[in-house]
Amino acid sequence: METQKTQKVHRSTFKNISEMEKALGTELGLSPWSIMDEKRINTFAKTTEDEQWIHIDKEKSEKYSPYKTTIAHGFMILSLASRFSYDTLTIESVKMGVNYGVDRVRFTSATPSGGFVRGRVSLIECEKKEGSAKYKLGITVELKGQEKPVCVAETLAIAYE
Repeated sequence: METQKTQKVHRSTFKNISEMEKALGTELGLSPWSIMDEKRINTFAKTTEDEQWIHIDKEKSEKYSPYKTTIAHGFMILSLASRFSYDTLTIESVKMGVNYGVDRVRFTSATPSGGFVRGRVSLIECEKKEGSAKYKLGITVELKGQEKPVCVAETLAIAYE
């Protein structure tokens, strides 16, 4: 029997890494919805010098895109992983955290301009060491009104107490 996922925004707060370790395999949190508006998409396009028509040209997108609107860059969606982690996880004893990469990522659908996204975060792995831990978070980026996520990723981080 499949359990129903909560739709309520929530976060996990742990006193220390040892406490977080006990949450292995569980959902840590669900971030609030965030709009992916055209201004945000255009700013990302200019910053990354990736100004493809599918992202910035509304008229051309209405005519040629299967989504009939511009869409967010896949890497723009992935760049939100750190924010989703921040919104859903706190380890009180940690003095410094370092996000250092992505282990796996799949972009399963597009994020149209005007869409709302949020991150569902879970703890996949946690390897505790003296005064630190290396851990892996599973992040599913959901699109409001769609059952299929727009991105599924596993991110890597180190926390120092």
